[in-house]
Amino acid sequence: MAVVQFMVSLDLSVVNVGLPQIAAGLGFSEVGLTWVIHAYALTFGGLLLLGGKAADRYGRKRVLLLGLGLFGLASLLGGFAQDPGQLVAARAGQGIGAAALAPAALALLVATFPEGKARVKAFGVWSAMNAAGGALGVLVGGVLTEYASWRWVMFVNVPMAAIALAIAWRGVAAGPPTARGGRPDLLGAVLATAGMTLLVFGVVRTDQYAWTSPVTLTTLAIAVALLAAFIHVERTTSREPLLRLGLFANRSVAGANAYSLLIGAAMASAFYFISLYLQQVLGTGPALTGIMFLPLALGVVVGSVLAIKFGYRVAPRTLLIIGGLLTAAGFAWFGMISADGAFVTDVLGPSLVASIGFGLCLGPVVSTATAGVAPHETGTASGLLNSSRQIGASLGLAVLGTAAQNRTGQAVTPQALNDGYALGLTLGAALLAAAVLIALTVLRRTR
Repeated sequence: MAVVQFMVSLDLSVVNVGLPQIAAGLGFSEVGLTWVIHAYALTFGGLLLLGGKAADRYGRKRVLLLGLGLFGLASLLGGFAQDPGQLVAARAGQGIGAAALAPAALALLVATFPEGKARVKAFGVWSAMNAAGGALGVLVGGVLTEYASWRWVMFVNVPMAAIALAIAWRGVAAGPPTARGGRPDLLGAVLATAGMTLLVFGVVRTDQYAWTSPVTLTTLAIAVALLAAFIHVERTTSREPLLRLGLFANRSVAGANAYSLLIGAAMASAFYFISLYLQQVLGTGPALTGIMFLPLALGVVVGSVLAIKFGYRVAPRTLLIIGGLLTAAGFAWFGMISADGAFVTDVLGPSLVASIGFGLCLGPVVSTATAGVAPHETGTASGLLNSSRQIGASLGLAVLGTAAQNRTGQAVTPQALNDGYALGLTLGAALLAAAVLIALTVLRRTR
C-alpha cells in the first residue's frame, strides 16, 4: 500500500517542473496550462467517493488492481500526447485510475492495522511514502525534463504501475466485500465532479471575464446548482448513496476533512509557485530545480517520523495544531521571496520549516478522519479524506493562482512574477492558519 501511495503522490507533483516545457511543446496558453493539474486533481477528487464505495461494495483488491491498470494505461497515452486536449484527457484518465486505487489502498491499510502501536507505525510509513512521493516527484520531473523529455514525466508512471500491480496481485489478500446493497451512486459522482469542475473553471476564467460578468456568474451559478443537486441526491436517493451525509455528524470526520481541504489547497499551490519561482524568476534549470526540492522532501519524511515517535503519547489533534502552525510559519516565510533572491536565503529555510510541519500532519489527519467510522464505511471515509485534499488542491490552485495572476498583470518581468508568487504563498499561509483554527475548535481533545 505504501508503494501504491508513493506512485499516486509522485504523479501529483512530477509534472510541476516540466510545465514550462509542456507549454512550449504542446502549445498550452498560460491559463490552459493549469488544466494539466486541474484535470488530474478534479477527476481524482471528484470520483474518490465513488472509488471508496466501489472498494467496499466489490472488494478492495479487485478495485485496487483495476485502478492500477487504468492509471498505467492513461500514463502511457499521456506520454504520446500530440496536443493539449490529448494530454488533459490522459491526466483525467490518471485521475480516474487514482480515484479507484487510492481509497482501496487506504481501506486495506485501516483493515490490516485496526488499532494500537502497529497502526501508528503503519500510518507513519504510509504518510512518509505519501509525502516522499509528492516531494521527490519534483526532483524526478526535473531530471527527466532536462535530460530526457517532458514526456517522461508521464512515461515514468508506467513501470511503477506495473510493479505495484504485481506486488498487489501477490501480496494483498482478496477479502470479501465489506458492504452489501445496490450499485454505487454513479449519478452522485457525476454531479459532484461536474460541479467542482465548473466551479474551478469559473474561477480560472476570471482572467478573461470579471467576477461580475454574466459569463462568470452563470458558470458559478450552474456549479452551485450541480453541487446542490448532489447533496439532494445523496439525501433522498433510494439506492445506496455515494456519501452518507450523516458521516459529517462525526466531528472527527468533519474536522479532518476540512483540515485536509485547506492543507491540500496550500500545498498544491506551493509546489506550483515555488517551481515557477525557481525557474522563471531565479533562472534555475529543471534538474537543479528538482534538486532544490530535496530539502522539502527530506523535511516531510522527518516530520512523518516525528509523528510516529510522538504519536504513541501525543493526541492526533495536538500534532495537527503543531504541524499546521509550523507549515503556516514556513509559508509566511516563503511569502518574503524576492526577485533578486537566492535558494539559500529565500527557499531553503522555509522549505525545511514548512515540510517538517506538513509531515507532522499527514499521519494524524488520516487516523482522525477514520476514527469512529464503521468497518463497512472505511472505504468511503478514506475516499472522502483523499477527495477533500484533491478538491482543495484544485480549488486552492485556481483561487491562489488567479490572485497571483492578477497581481502579476500582463508583465512577465522577474519582479512582476515574483510579486504574484509571493502573494500566492502568503495567502497559503492564511489557509493553513484557518486549518489550525479548525483543529482547535472542531476536533475534540482525545488521548
